[in-house]
Amino acid sequence: MKSIMVAALCLAGSLQLMAQEPLQDWAGLERYQEDNKMVQGPVKAVFMGNSITDGWPVADPDFFTQNGYVGRGISGQVSAQMLMRFRQDVIALNPQVVVILAGTNDIARNDYAMTLEQTFDNVVSMVQLAQANQIKVVLCSTLPAFQFGWRPELKPAEDIKKLNAKFKEFADAQGIPFVDYHSAMKDERDGLPLKYSEDGVHPTVEGYKVMEGLVQKALKKVIQ
Repeated sequence: MKSIMVAALCLAGSLQLMAQEPLQDWAGLERYQEDNKMVQGPVKAVFMGNSITDGWPVADPDFFTQNGYVGRGISGQVSAQMLMRFRQDVIALNPQVVVILAGTNDIARNDYAMTLEQTFDNVVSMVQLAQANQIKVVLCSTLPAFQFGWRPELKPAEDIKKLNAKFKEFADAQGIPFVDYHSAMKDERDGLPLKYSEDGVHPTVEGYKVMEGLVQKALKKVIQ
């Protein structure tokens, strides 16, 4: 009886502690909830991604406003978090196209250690969700990176190339446009050069301009 009482007290204490702690929005669902309500008119494309996508409308807002594009990137996110908010931040906006850019933070192990196969599976799931809702897909390569400033012990260049090879093979098999940022922007170390990035990961305005030229070619093929 005593052990039962102790267990009950421990459970009660744990529940009280959980009630006092603020709930964590792991997938960032709150980030765009209000913005999504404000979206009016037809959306040509939603850009889904991490900090690289998050910073894009800030660096070059005209690219989005003048083309009917919507940015839905969240800094630091891995593909699993993007997948969890995909229905809210992409499907609910009913765009013609979704542009998916993922992989950097998975390889950087931002949330937990993920295999390349798990990252690939998450991206495939996003593609399948889009297709099931009559949303066309443009799949993008992960940008080159020789090193992550917040994970200096990692050497990501080879893993990024392996992941991109899986993305391209899948896109080709599915007849999905594949935008190869990596080949167009890499330097001799398979990293992102200074002319396109100050930290080797996040593009400057010049870097985004290169990306815009590449993704626009793909979008023109699929946007009606």
